[in-house]
Amino acid sequence: MAMVLDAVLGKVLDDLLNEIVKMKDRAVEFRSTLEKLQSTIETVDPLARQIDGLNKRLDKPPKETKKLIDQLAKGKELVKECSKVAWWNFCYKANSQEKLQALIDSISEYFRLDMQGNINVNVLVNQVMLSEIHATITRNVPRRSELKGLCSPPEPPAFTVGLDVHLRELKFKLLKNHHVGSVLTVTGTGGSGKSALAKMFCSDEEVKGEFKDNIFFISFAGAPKLSTIVQRLFEHNGYNKPEFQSDEDTVYQLENLLKRIGENPMLLVLEADVSPESASLVEKFVFQIPNYKILVTSRFTIKGFGPPYVLKSLNETDALNLFRHSASLDHTSSKIPDHIVKKIAKGCSGSPLALTVTGKSLSFEPLEVWQNRAKTLSNGHSILTASSRNDVLFTCLQKIFDDLDPKVAECFTDLSLFPEAQRIPAAALVDIWGEQHDEDDDTAMENINELVKRNVVDVVVTRNTASGTVDYNYHYVTQHGLLRDLAILQTRNLPTEKRHRLIIDLRGNNIPKWWTTQNEYHIAAHTLSISTESSQSLILESAFADEAFTSAWCNLQPNEVEVLVMNLREKKHSLPMFMKKMNKLKVLIITNYDVGRAELKNFELLDYLSDLRRIRLEKVSIPFLSKTGVPLKNLHKCSFFMCNVNEAFEDSTIQVSDVLPNLEEMNIDYCDMVELPDGLSDIISLKKLSITNCHKLSKLPEGIGKLVNLESLRLASCTNLEELPDSITRLDKLNFLDISDCVSLRKLPENMGELGSLERINCRGCTRLSELPYSVTDLEGLRVVVCDDELQALWEPIRHIFSDLTLDVVQVANIVKLASVE
Repeated sequence: MAMVLDAVLGKVLDDLLNEIVKMKDRAVEFRSTLEKLQSTIETVDPLARQIDGLNKRLDKPPKETKKLIDQLAKGKELVKECSKVAWWNFCYKANSQEKLQALIDSISEYFRLDMQGNINVNVLVNQVMLSEIHATITRNVPRRSELKGLCSPPEPPAFTVGLDVHLRELKFKLLKNHHVGSVLTVTGTGGSGKSALAKMFCSDEEVKGEFKDNIFFISFAGAPKLSTIVQRLFEHNGYNKPEFQSDEDTVYQLENLLKRIGENPMLLVLEADVSPESASLVEKFVFQIPNYKILVTSRFTIKGFGPPYVLKSLNETDALNLFRHSASLDHTSSKIPDHIVKKIAKGCSGSPLALTVTGKSLSFEPLEVWQNRAKTLSNGHSILTASSRNDVLFTCLQKIFDDLDPKVAECFTDLSLFPEAQRIPAAALVDIWGEQHDEDDDTAMENINELVKRNVVDVVVTRNTASGTVDYNYHYVTQHGLLRDLAILQTRNLPTEKRHRLIIDLRGNNIPKWWTTQNEYHIAAHTLSISTESSQSLILESAFADEAFTSAWCNLQPNEVEVLVMNLREKKHSLPMFMKKMNKLKVLIITNYDVGRAELKNFELLDYLSDLRRIRLEKVSIPFLSKTGVPLKNLHKCSFFMCNVNEAFEDSTIQVSDVLPNLEEMNIDYCDMVELPDGLSDIISLKKLSITNCHKLSKLPEGIGKLVNLESLRLASCTNLEELPDSITRLDKLNFLDISDCVSLRKLPENMGELGSLERINCRGCTRLSELPYSVTDLEGLRVVVCDDELQALWEPIRHIFSDLTLDVVQVANIVKLASVE
């Protein structure tokens, strides 16, 4: 056995071949089999000798060929035995013949299966060895150390305010979030402190302890090339700048790089001042790598990465501290009075950028300069007006506007039609944009959503509505003061007569000179906004009272105006006589911002507005709907919010349906309405009727069943409404009914099941509703019922009848009330 183990494969082959040649002429009975064995040995001999040589070069022991060596050694002995078998010994001859054939088969089997298996194993072993060798070479290869640090995080600002809380929240979100490849986006308007926060995060000791040297900070703008950014990452880590064949190749090599250096947790910070169209670039940096985090700063919300972390304006204390520091007031014995400092700081609207730029511009300036700046702000001017068109503040804010889509930019500018520091009803904006851009309400609402994504507005929702439905009456838009100033600046530089959007501020001493110096003034504006205050009410009333309009005030020629927005702060107001000339007016929005309701006069001027399509009135008393009965044939939507509308429908010989023959939508919210006029039931074109928060309304007219085209009926929070008329069951097209918080409602009509088109009903908060009519089982089209815990038990048996009926159970604690007006 020792001799076999020590044998060399080539020597064993030679010995076997020699023995076969010597014995095949003697053992005549086995000649054919021995010749076959000889042929097999001669075939595998070159391969066997090559294997033997490679094993010697690799200094490998012959254990992989031990099986073959054993077989060949036994074969030599078998050939010798065959030569001794007598011709007459047939049993022994047959046995030897089988042994020779078995030897031939075993040799062939070895090279066909065993050797191939060894080869496969060796290939895999070699691949592993090559990978380890490559890794060793990679670790030891000289790197271009002079380029390391290209992606190192910059130092944070030496002085910051208001970011400590944000820093703690970011650390909690990113360090405690164990999801693979997690991404967090920090958004805010230009100059809100996003970059400063990101730099503070990277320099935090706890963050550096977590990620160590694997913190990569990349800043890019516009639409950068992916390959350029990835090349910087390679160079930062000391590798030569690679060339990429395609974006796919770039992403592949980036992933390999991150995996190669990812023994410790990694943080990638992308300071991405990019457009929404370039947002997909961020997605290419997301990989399923353990402990790999991405922090993105952007002026807009990037889709697909969850809720962003939004930076808001600084509070008054932090804003004042930042302003004083920027103005060097903390380092000098300043003689600037505190009230002037606070006045200017307040004018910066909490914007870190505005506070810093304005503060630096006033640093070490004499008192006179400070006083002049404060006086400018007191006269109603913006801090943005005082800045140069070339300075940092104006450039940064103007870029926000320039990056907007043209249509969205127009919508952004329309926000300046309303007073500053006031919540703007989303429904009012939807009315304007729906007519200006010929859009439906849902599409117009998308413009608001786009502005929210860009962080140029916020939306406040004052009441939850049923899931799957949208009621814009409870959505309000708010805007940062500087952004409103930016919107105004977009049209201010044009000559007044050429502006498509004209804003006239008649408050205080802001009356424009042309208003009092020209008797007739032509404008090309399609949108007109007029703001007044209490001190002007008597002047305006006398100016507009004379139909001939012969006063010294300007006789405006608004022939092209399609949208009129009037912002009032007065008890009484006469509509201007020049409204007679607005034969193209499509949208009229009148809002009173005073405490009580304003009394409107000259309301009969609406009879001249033949093209009017939408009216929205807020906090006014409507004396009558029409005196002449001239039909507003094009009016398809009217909305009254916190208005006194009783007089508009009382003591009139003119039928509502005659004045509003083609009305499709009516919204009455928080109004002192005692009862709905019967004549309203004759407006058969009506598709949407919303009467909400009208607490004095106790019943609906029986004739409401004549509204055969009605699709949506909202009666939410009509707390005194006790019942629904039986005729409501004749509304064949009604698909949505909202009776939420109608706390006095005791029952539903017995024939409720006749509402064949009803798909959704919201009855949450109907606390006195103790039973359902049996006919509800016939509501085969019903898909969603919104209710609370108390009413769920009533609807549960119905849900089992209809397999596709969903009960949307709303917790009472989650219902948002409009407390400010209730």
